[in-house]
Amino acid sequence: MAKTSPSRAAGRALAWLAALVVGLTAILGIGVATGQAGWAPKLALDLEGGTQMVLAPQTASGEQATPEQLAQAVEIIRQRVDGSGVAEAEVATQGDQNVVVSLPGVPDEDTRRLIQASADLQFRPVLQSAPGEPTPEEQLLPKDQFPAPSAEPVDAYDPNWLTPDLADEFQRADCTVPRDPNAPRMPEDRAVVACQPAEETPAGTAPAIKYVLGPVVLPGTEVTNAQAGLSQASGGVTTNEWGVNVDFTAAGSAAFQDITRRLVQYPRGDPRKQFATVLDGSVVSAPQVTQVITGGSTRISGGGFTEQSANQLAEQLNYGSLPISFTIESEQQISATLGQDQLRWGLIAGLIGLVLVAVYQFFQYRALGLLTFASILVMGLLTYLAIVILGWTDNYRLSLAGIAGLIVAIGLTADSFIVYFERIKDELRAGRRVEAAVHEGWKRAQRTVTASKAVNLLAALVLFFVAVGNVRGFAFTLGLTAVADLLVVFLFTHPLMVLLAQGDFVGRGHRMSGLDPRQLGVDSALYRGAGQVHEPRPAPAGDDARSAGSAPEDAPLAPEGVLSGATAAAAGGRPGRRRGRGEPAMTIAERRRAERARAAEAARRPADTQEDAS
Repeated sequence: MAKTSPSRAAGRALAWLAALVVGLTAILGIGVATGQAGWAPKLALDLEGGTQMVLAPQTASGEQATPEQLAQAVEIIRQRVDGSGVAEAEVATQGDQNVVVSLPGVPDEDTRRLIQASADLQFRPVLQSAPGEPTPEEQLLPKDQFPAPSAEPVDAYDPNWLTPDLADEFQRADCTVPRDPNAPRMPEDRAVVACQPAEETPAGTAPAIKYVLGPVVLPGTEVTNAQAGLSQASGGVTTNEWGVNVDFTAAGSAAFQDITRRLVQYPRGDPRKQFATVLDGSVVSAPQVTQVITGGSTRISGGGFTEQSANQLAEQLNYGSLPISFTIESEQQISATLGQDQLRWGLIAGLIGLVLVAVYQFFQYRALGLLTFASILVMGLLTYLAIVILGWTDNYRLSLAGIAGLIVAIGLTADSFIVYFERIKDELRAGRRVEAAVHEGWKRAQRTVTASKAVNLLAALVLFFVAVGNVRGFAFTLGLTAVADLLVVFLFTHPLMVLLAQGDFVGRGHRMSGLDPRQLGVDSALYRGAGQVHEPRPAPAGDDARSAGSAPEDAPLAPEGVLSGATAAAAGGRPGRRRGRGEPAMTIAERRRAERARAAEAARRPADTQEDAS
């Protein structure tokens, strides 16, 4: 199979880069055309302003929340907000009473529910069930006509939990109306009345149901993993019903097995054969147990789950339930803490840094500095498109810390090109022609560049997962630019350098190309380009030992693989001949020693001849 030529491989890499840019632009264009995205990135709270919500805690006992509960709630809310894709949000306590959540822009209803919902998951046994409508007034029984418990309940499954007060509450409960989100949390150690709202199912609308539930037998804290997914029928066929698959801890698995073992003994149709999955005070599902479940996992289905609501519930369960519930006490719009002035000065600082890097690259590398500048622009384009698309798909917002990461990335990106160009210069000083120097320099430079960017990316990942707040914005842009830099170096800078090396301007070492042999310390009298050297002029008669072909110790060398005229003559060969296939390659010092040895030997031969003649 024929080997791909360097120019063809370079053209293919440039084509891949062009396809990537066109693809990202097309994706963003679709978002703009559908009105879901814009061409500009979304800005974070410190640059755009947003909404500030003050959450007031509520406890089931009515007591004031402790500082430990507030601190735990702040951490859980922060994880939920970050996990939902709302970037650069700020969550903190206000004194010892409230929690303040500041979000960029105007949050939607899903975000509000995500913040406010406690995600309190409970598994409770069912003691009694009935349709969700309240009992008509004319059919209500007086409270004193309900039978009193015969004894104290011994476990959560004991029907003695059903007191006259609870029975009266049960007959008056109306589950056709939505539950008040500000209602206090249900006590875990007592029986309660709970509702399962009406829901839309593939078979139609399922009516609301009300239950009397025993105390909690399995809390949501025993959940180790929750994942949304479509349900599967008994034959393995995927249905259109969304739900959440839940895995338990070892203790939770044992408790769940005990629940199913107790309930499986009741006859079919008995409400006590059911166990209810309760989320934030509402029954999501209440299936009947037909066998003992020993796998340590279950599925929460029903509740009219959509893909979005199922994923939201899985997210809430993974991050944990709030130790207390909250009500939104106040909500107000806040102005940008830094504003447009800081954004403008940040962009000016980035432009100044870009100009300084471009000026330095031009004076250091001449025309190759333009290649560096073009590479930085391509890297900036890829980063910009990625940030805007992430703002559309994942609600990523650019903060001033993120802009600082982009500015730092300009210098880090320039480092990659400096390493590459210096490697090329080293190969030229060793005597290689430009095309060979580009090839060999790239083989050495790509390992250094890859290792450097891997370190940058690793540092950004550690900083992103360890830090909170604005520091994560800095880490994100730093890691994103490291990936973009690798793409640009491999798909743009090196391929374009390969193509330039095949032209006369760079390939023959024009003085403005940055690869001028005189600037690199290579004698222009010997350097002719394309791996060729000029033959040295013959020395005048009567000269010293140099006339015999010796070369001064500091004489410049021909490119690797080509012997200078003096060396070739001393070796008995043609000046400028190439090294044979079987001859080993030598280092610069080895070649210098070999030339001096041949010159000394050639200088001794006339003296030996004169002695023989005498």
